[in-house]
This record gives sequence, structure tokens and C-alpha cells, in this order.
Amino acid sequence: MTGERAAPPGILERHLLFVTGKGGVGKTTLAAALAMLVAGRGQRVLVCAMERGEDLALALGSAPLAYRPTELAPGLFAMEMDTEAALREYLVVQAHLPPIGRIGGVAEAFDFLASAAPGVREILTIGKLCYEVKELHYDLVIVDAAASGHFIGHLAAPVGMRELAGIGAIGDQTKWMLDILEDAERTGVVVVTTPEETPVLEALELCELLQVVTSVPLAGVVANRVLPELFGRRDASLFERLDEMSHASAVGRSAVIPPDALARLIDAAKLSMQLRSTGVEHLDNLRAGLGAQVPLVLLPMLFSGAEGAAGTAELARALLDELA
Repeated sequence: MTGERAAPPGILERHLLFVTGKGGVGKTTLAAALAMLVAGRGQRVLVCAMERGEDLALALGSAPLAYRPTELAPGLFAMEMDTEAALREYLVVQAHLPPIGRIGGVAEAFDFLASAAPGVREILTIGKLCYEVKELHYDLVIVDAAASGHFIGHLAAPVGMRELAGIGAIGDQTKWMLDILEDAERTGVVVVTTPEETPVLEALELCELLQVVTSVPLAGVVANRVLPELFGRRDASLFERLDEMSHASAVGRSAVIPPDALARLIDAAKLSMQLRSTGVEHLDNLRAGLGAQVPLVLLPMLFSGAEGAAGTAELARALLDELA
């Protein structure tokens, strides 16, 4: 119908996806799981660690990552960002200089420029990712981005550089980058949180900053490690009765489960109910703060204990169920 706005694309329907959030909420594992999910659908995906490539390598079960993308599985490529390598590539691709193994004086000049003009390193990082999207080397580029506090600075760098440079070669370079970054059909940010007070508050602050400081669209928010409802209200009264029974001397003499073991089991069940109830409150606050228009994906707490690629694959299966 005329006048209606088209629905925004789904999280995985874009070409560039930044995954960020407060440290410790599982953003790296989520970025790796998204990459596994996309590759499992027969698409080509590049997942890039903006920082701490060893964490992404662990989540993917791979050897240490390098700047040159490595194919870890059919269609699944991974890399670690390196600003000096990005500069070398920029000089070859954009400045048409011959390939050089060592930059020498150019590197020293670059270090001086990066110190004098904050944002140069961020421009190279974001520029490399946008270049991969521009050249259509992959169906999707997923970025294991910096944590909340540093991420906005990376996205704001092209805007600052454009305002600083104005027109000219540098202005033209930042323009095509911003055309990609600000296009909701191609680019989106996924903010990861957990159902806890501080991560939820930081997630809401990050979503607000994303709109105020940049024009990069928010693709959605993922609440990770959500406890399932293991027990209902009726169970609470049952636990109270069992708790009373565990202290009775008759139970102590005849029960199959020793009273102290039963008491620990009841305490664990009560704690689970309390954590679930508190988590629901934080999720309600998150939903209210985001508004109904922002997609909110809930991922369950995984109890298998699987680590590395096995744990990431399990999370990818959970993502498949939630994003289907």
C-alpha cells in the first residue's frame, strides 16, 4: 500500500553485521554461532575479530587467526583485524602502489598520523570490512566488534573523518563507507546482553548512543543465557513442604535421600526460581526500554558444558530455532 514503510530486513538478511555488547555477555561466541548458522545454509560468510582474535579462534575451534581470511569449513571464513596489514592493502588497492612486505617509513608516518588524527586506525578497520561488502566477496560479513565502550568510537570515525576532510579523496573514501554503514538494507548492529541489571542497562545505553552518535541501524538485541522456567508456582509450595520434611527426625531415619542432601536440592531449586524471576524482570525492562519495533531474540542458557566449537555449534542450533 502507498505510504507504508517496508519492514526492515531480518538480522541475517543483511550483508554487514556488527556484534557488540558488554564484556562477558558472550558476544564472541554469538558472532561465531551466527557465522556457523549462515555457512550451514550454504552461504559464504566471513567472521572477523576486531580485537582479541584468540577468543574467536577458540569459539570456532581453529588455529590462531590471521589478517588473510582462512576457510575453516565450507563457506565459513575467519580473520583477525590488523591495522598495519589493512594499511598495506589500502595502499595497493586504493593508492595503486606495488605490494610491499614492509612499509618502513610509511609505517612511521602512519603512526604519527594516527596519533595526531584520532580515528585513522578505526577508519582502516571499518574500511576493510566495508570493502569486503562493497566487492561482494561474501554473502555476509560478521564482525566480532569491540565491547560497548569502544565500539561507538569505531562507527563514529568515518563521520568525524568526513567532517574533518570535507571534499577530496579522503572525503570520497568516507562517503562510500558511510553509504554502506548507514544503509539498513545492508548493515546492522546486534547488541548482546544477559538478563542481568548492569548488562541490560549498558545494552539500552548502547542502543541510544547508536542512534545519537551514528546513523548505523540497529538490527536487533540478543538476550543470552536466559534461564528456562524449570519450576512453576505450584512447585514453590511443594519445596516448602519438602523443606519442612527434611528437618523432621522421621524423615531423617527413613528417607531414601539424606536430609542434608534433600536440603541442598531444595535450596538449588529455590535459587533457580529466584534467578529466573529476577531475569524475567530484567528482560521486561529491556523490552520496555527498546520498544516494540526493535527485534529481541532470547537465547537459552545451555547446560551441556560443551566448550569451543562444540558449544558454539550448540548455540547455533538454538539460534536457528529462534530466528526461523
